[in-house]
Amino acid sequence: MIICVPVNLKQLFKRQRNYPWPPRPDVCPRCRLGGLWGHGFALAYFDGLPAGVFLRRYRCPHCGCVIRLRPSGFFPRFQASITTIRDSLLCRVTGGRRLPGISASRQRQWLNGLIRNVMAHLGNRWCSRLLEGFDYLSAGGFVPVSSAV
Repeated sequence: MIICVPVNLKQLFKRQRNYPWPPRPDVCPRCRLGGLWGHGFALAYFDGLPAGVFLRRYRCPHCGCVIRLRPSGFFPRFQASITTIRDSLLCRVTGGRRLPGISASRQRQWLNGLIRNVMAHLGNRWCSRLLEGFDYLSAGGFVPVSSAV
């Protein structure tokens, strides 16, 4: 399970495991019981950083759920920020060009995932309003550019 928390990525990269993470959650988000254990760190990569950073993890002794703290502003399992992905889609949808500095295959994958998710969740009428679909799906808790529908 992922909990998004405000994090300064530059400070996290600099301090790594010594970063001052917010206090551990009082209860498990899955079973709502207390007593979470520290469960170490998990290496994760983000665009704009030269190497990986360690993200804090906790484990619930009751249900076994592993909770990972993740910087807010990023979709789960994505290295690029939500604003970077949206800017790329905006450039692609409005002008047909791609953002410089990001591989064409990644940007194509984001656009194809968005089209697939908009069609699956919102229907054909939204095909001409892809960025609205992106915002609508994001607000609903979906990852609109995911390859899995």
